Amino acid sequence: MNKQNVTVIGGGLAGSEAAWQLAERGFQVDLYEMRPVKTTGAHVTDRLAELVCSNSMGSKLRDRAPGLLNAELGLLRSLLLRCAQQASVPAGGALAVDREIFAQVVTEAIHSHPSIQVIREEMTTLPTTPTIVATGPLTSPALAKEIAKLTSEDYLYFYDAIAPIVSAESIDMNIAFRASRYDRGDEEEGDYINCPMNKEEYDRFVEALLNTEVIELRDFEREDPHFFEGCLPIEQLAARGHDTLAFGPMRPIGLRDPRTGKRPHAVVQLRRDNLIGTLYNIVGFQTNMKWGQQEKALRLIPGLESAEFMRMGQMHRNTFINSPELLHPTMQFRQRDNLFFAGQITGVEGYMGNIATGLISGINMARFLQGKALWTLPETTMIGALCHYVTHAEPKHFQPMKANFGILPPLAEHIKNKRERYGGYVERALKDMQKEIETREDTYLLNTPQVTLETP
Repeated sequence: MNKQNVTVIGGGLAGSEAAWQLAERGFQVDLYEMRPVKTTGAHVTDRLAELVCSNSMGSKLRDRAPGLLNAELGLLRSLLLRCAQQASVPAGGALAVDREIFAQVVTEAIHSHPSIQVIREEMTTLPTTPTIVATGPLTSPALAKEIAKLTSEDYLYFYDAIAPIVSAESIDMNIAFRASRYDRGDEEEGDYINCPMNKEEYDRFVEALLNTEVIELRDFEREDPHFFEGCLPIEQLAARGHDTLAFGPMRPIGLRDPRTGKRPHAVVQLRRDNLIGTLYNIVGFQTNMKWGQQEKALRLIPGLESAEFMRMGQMHRNTFINSPELLHPTMQFRQRDNLFFAGQITGVEGYMGNIATGLISGINMARFLQGKALWTLPETTMIGALCHYVTHAEPKHFQPMKANFGILPPLAEHIKNKRERYGGYVERALKDMQKEIETREDTYLLNTPQVTLETP
């Protein structure tokens, strides 16, 4: 066993995965997590890998980009994918989790590993010893300053918005109905609750969003208030055009209102947020509205007139480095060999993307310390494509990226049908990933059972 110590800063999704991958390869890991000694504006517990936005870990369907990402993580023996399966709740084709159970399962796994020591204190400096920085979107100001000094780069930032959560029993099911789009999933399990709107109701709701008050940003934030396109607040979307929401998070495609037998003008979807089904989060409804105004606007949604809101939407600062200037696709820092970055701070967006970069940084830190060549995954795989994108994008206009088929290189032979083309991407990616695994001198990958992703 290799007893060399590695420091991992941040006990979120990426840090927990990186710590596990290192520990399973025989390294001693000091995992620093500042909560509960120092809290953030978004977390509410001291558990590792606490989810603060959506509870969905992406699609389980392999012909979807997030589904391919999850399948690749299964091949790479991801701990957090296994934990997500243990904490899963019904959500049609999506891998959604009970937040509390998921965080608890991850926390127990990390704390019980004999080679991982969890240290509950804020790290304010960067060690000169082997280190993985996985501090996520809420990096503490003290550490952010240290990273800024090291990188000699200004930080970029956007604002990540959290969707409201509603008590299930307070939803008016005489108006709302249970269904997944195109009847995907088991409706009896209540995967999704849908609140249908006619045109008049939709017009009134959009008008309320356009006239709502939002929480004021602080002076230094107002100077450059970037919003990530994949997580825009609903009031920002409404401001882009009257029909933007109807073609975005409120699109009614694949759903019919049982009361009319017809497709509604717009639909607000709620997804189960916990295992027992008492909480539902409003899908795609990230918002920065003031809480009083927010509640008033949300009560215009048919079925939510008397809803009990267990958590209102809010926004928090999300910090990431200019990875195209600073990192290799291996997640290694270009100017210092024994320093790696992982997670959302690298500009990879989405829970499973963050986990993937944590996994890659953990594997590559181990390989670096073992004197082996670092692993750059093929760009034909979703993980390889994500790592390549965030380290090769145009630095001046760099923005976070999540899993999507658009970042994969084209197939050798063009396939016109989109579904068949996506199938071709998936077949190529999984074949290339399996080939990579088989050629690596990594006993953990070769001897540990794969994490099999169950699909609907």
